[in-house]
Amino acid sequence: MRVNKVQELWEKSQTVIGGWLTIPSGFSAEIMAHQDWDVLTIDMQHGLVDASALVPMLTAISTTNVIPFVRVPWLEAGIIMKVLDAGSYGVICPMINTREDAERFVSYCRYAPQGTRSFGPSRAVLYAGEDYAQHANSTVLTFAMIETRQALDNLEDIVSVKGLDAVFVGPSDLGLSLGYVPGNFEEPVLNEAIETILKTAQSQGIRAGIYTLTPEFARRMIELGFDFVVISSDARLMVTQAQKILSELRL
Repeated sequence: MRVNKVQELWEKSQTVIGGWLTIPSGFSAEIMAHQDWDVLTIDMQHGLVDASALVPMLTAISTTNVIPFVRVPWLEAGIIMKVLDAGSYGVICPMINTREDAERFVSYCRYAPQGTRSFGPSRAVLYAGEDYAQHANSTVLTFAMIETRQALDNLEDIVSVKGLDAVFVGPSDLGLSLGYVPGNFEEPVLNEAIETILKTAQSQGIRAGIYTLTPEFARRMIELGFDFVVISSDARLMVTQAQKILSELRL
């Protein structure tokens, strides 16, 4: 079974640095994978990636040692099992608001007797090895997104769910749920909520991740104690660099 580098880094008390893929292209995924990220998450929720684009992107990432994750569109058993069968080593699930949501999510990611995942790891065996079935439950990582006021209210119950490996903060939706403009990560109430999520996860011995837009904010989150930090996305990085070049040329 191919090891999950994310777990190795955590065992060494190192923060995992992740990229984010929203462009439905194996070529752009391969370019990103060759930039030495620890993990790349393919976004099937808000990006343009559908199931037909997923496998070429996972295959492209496999040309490197970068670990492939997928953010699924929703808490739905079919798509979660499909991305796992395709070879994703971690699943980030949006809008986990209750303990029941978290329990269902974990169950969909685990083979019996720990869960209800159906067996058929077609591409996962090619990526991970013939002994995939024996080790998948302990290798595949589960991330529950905390991004609503309801999730904050149920936070203690969510993080105590057996088999949940980590929570993942979605600052834009969390800020929106708290009454702020999405994308403004500097609101004091939002930052207080982020720290609460981190401390609550740590109190239960599970990991905490967060999506960030800038290296400066990402560094702050690393210093705060987050174990898994995503910085920007392929599309956003393209826009940022293009705008920088054009602003320098059009003085």
